[in-house]
Amino acid sequence: MAPRKPKPKPKRAGDGETPGDVRPKLAVWKFASCDGCQLTLLDCEDALLEIAAKVEIANFPEASRAIVRGPYDVSLVEGSITTSHDAERIHTIRRASKVLVAIGACATSGGIQALRNFAEVGGWMTAVYGRPDAIPTLRASTPISDHVKVDFELHGCPISKEQLIRVLGAILRGNVPRLPHHSVCLDCKRNGTVCVTVAEGQPCLGPVTRCGCGALCPSHGRGCYGCFGPLAEANFGGMGRLLEVKGVDAAGRARLFRGIYGAAEAFRVESESHGRNRT
Repeated sequence: MAPRKPKPKPKRAGDGETPGDVRPKLAVWKFASCDGCQLTLLDCEDALLEIAAKVEIANFPEASRAIVRGPYDVSLVEGSITTSHDAERIHTIRRASKVLVAIGACATSGGIQALRNFAEVGGWMTAVYGRPDAIPTLRASTPISDHVKVDFELHGCPISKEQLIRVLGAILRGNVPRLPHHSVCLDCKRNGTVCVTVAEGQPCLGPVTRCGCGALCPSHGRGCYGCFGPLAEANFGGMGRLLEVKGVDAAGRARLFRGIYGAAEAFRVESESHGRNRT
C-alpha cells in the first residue's frame, strides 16, 4: 500500500517567505472623517515605497481591496466615533492591534463633526433629514481615546506626512515616537515669516497651536486656524484677551477657538468663556 500523501496546508499571507522575511502587518482604519489623513499616507511618494517594503499592508481601503486577517502589528485609525456601530467596531480593532495610533483631528479630538457637541443634535437631524429616526448617530462625536487605549496620537488636519513617516519609523524600530513640541509661532520665526497679528492685526491662533504644519497659513499671509490642536500648557486665556484687544468680538473669538479642534478640552473651555453654546 502506497503511503498517503499529506494534505496541503492552507496558504496564508506571507507564505513563501522565510521567517526572517516576515514583515509586520500594518492596517489602516476609517471612521467618520474625510479620508484626508489616509490620503496623506498615499502622498508619501518615495517614502511610501520604503514603508511598503518594510510592512505588509493588511487593510487599507483607500489603497486596496485586499484584506489580511489580524492580529495587526500597527493600526492607524482615522476618524471619530459617531455611531453605536463605530463604538463597537473600535473595540474589535483594538483587540486585534498590538499598537494603535490615532491619526488626525477627528481621531484625536472629534474633528469638525464635533461642532454638534455644542448643540442638541436631535434638532439638527430633524431639520436636515426626513427620517431622523433612521440615523443611528450618537449625541456627540468623540475621539478614539474616549473608547479604547491609544498608544500614540498624531495630530493635524490633515496630518503631516513628515511626522507620519517619523512615527511609523520609530514604531517599526521598536522606539517610542517623539515629535517636536512647540508653537506655530516658533516655526514662523524660523521661517522668517512676518507675524500677521503684529504687522496686520489679523487674528491668529499660532501662539497656542501645536506645530506640525510648518506655519503654512501665516506663510501665505493668513492667521493660524489651529489645525494641529491646542499646545499643552499654552496661555489660552491670554490668547483670548489678545484677540479682544485686536477687535475680535465675543462671537468671533468663540468661533475661532471652536473650529477643527473645537472639542479639544483647552479650545472648548476657552470658546465657552467667550460665547457659550454658540456655533
